[in-house]
Amino acid sequence: MSADPSFLSALDIGDNQLSFGDSDRENHAGDWGAESRGTGVLPDAVVWPESVRDVSRVLEAATEQGIPVTPYAAGTGLEGNAVPARGGISMDLTRMDSVIEYRPDDFQITVGPGIIGSAVEEYVASEGLFFPPLPSSGDISTIGGMIATDASGMQTVKYGEVADWVLGLKAVLADGSVISTGSRAVKTSSGYNLTELLVGSEGTLGVVTEATLKLAGRPEQIRGGRATFDSLDEATGAVFDAVRSGVDLARIELIDGLSARMANRYLDSGLPDAPTTFVEFHANHGVEREIEFCRSVFEAHNVKRFEITDSEGMADLWEARKELAYAVQSYDPDLQPIHPGDVTVPISDYPEIIAYTKELADEHGLLVPCFGHAGDGNVHYTVLVDFDDPAHVELGEEVYGKIVHRAIELGGTATGEHGIGQGKREYLIEEHGEASVKAMGAIKRALDPAGTLNPGKIFPERVDRRV
Repeated sequence: MSADPSFLSALDIGDNQLSFGDSDRENHAGDWGAESRGTGVLPDAVVWPESVRDVSRVLEAATEQGIPVTPYAAGTGLEGNAVPARGGISMDLTRMDSVIEYRPDDFQITVGPGIIGSAVEEYVASEGLFFPPLPSSGDISTIGGMIATDASGMQTVKYGEVADWVLGLKAVLADGSVISTGSRAVKTSSGYNLTELLVGSEGTLGVVTEATLKLAGRPEQIRGGRATFDSLDEATGAVFDAVRSGVDLARIELIDGLSARMANRYLDSGLPDAPTTFVEFHANHGVEREIEFCRSVFEAHNVKRFEITDSEGMADLWEARKELAYAVQSYDPDLQPIHPGDVTVPISDYPEIIAYTKELADEHGLLVPCFGHAGDGNVHYTVLVDFDDPAHVELGEEVYGKIVHRAIELGGTATGEHGIGQGKREYLIEEHGEASVKAMGAIKRALDPAGTLNPGKIFPERVDRRV
């Protein structure tokens, strides 16, 4: 054990809320990303708070003892966000999963951080409401985890990201003090925007214990389909043109030809072996006009086939896209993803970043499938390498990094939705500049001077030592 968390036994929490056992510690050593890379770290103890009071007591005592605390949600992160990098305590918030207050007349719901995203959808469905920014992993990830990374998903092009749907938070700071941010009003100009400061902070500034979320009315008309193109340039050009032209899209996803082949092998999905866009339209009236508008835009880019399905066919339509991450991993037993690519660029540069990625792949003889939430400029790319070949791994790392650098040069970001965690710390200064990262460090020191909360995340190594 790297730290002595025995003080936890003296706190007023239940025996079933604390574990020093090897099995529980191993289950909290990291997230999906850390597991795939073998970079997990055993915590010295695991606690399962069941109330704001529990969180406050643990954090206050841990800070007094100089023991780090890493918040843990469902463990579905991809950048090592939940790895207890310096040991200490893994704080598992999944038991705080209740609906605290539901106000359908205000289109609002207040929930605990441990509730699964799809459970929120199910809870409000009877009132004809839904939570629009739910990511693709919403049926296995928690609201607290989504807030920690400012997650987003397929519907960002129309509805925005999680931050756009959080009205207020309750959070516990490192010293155990409890703060409330935001307002139930749909707008406020009062004081600093602490809500957005906490959203995306990956548990480094405070532990979220309640979240008040906005909801939306479920559209009466939902239609979806797919379009196939002969070339990737035509497909990416069609995506850009559709967004620029104002086609009212709820989703527009792209998969390249390689991704289509991977999906077909994994699911026998019958996708055309060609660049394909998946589209979805939400409206209360006039959805057919919007579909025809989209069709006309795509025809200007030589669309090969444009198909629309009814509501009964929607699940089958989206299955191939949702399962792509698994399809990529299982495609070749000798090759595995080196890192989860997650860059996002301005939509006008979307064709450029896709073309650049494929050019690099061809130049170096690497498999790099590209897919993602095309309508908001997001690219999920995966560099596949043979981990038994150090030279191949080194080449994969080089290509992966070049794509991130290019995205930042284009005015984009290293991460559109996965967060920085451990995996993308080296790009923070390049993206934001020394002065901005210094300001981030000052905020971190002000709210967590002892460095209790989730150390070893977000900040580059040389900056992290000072924070």
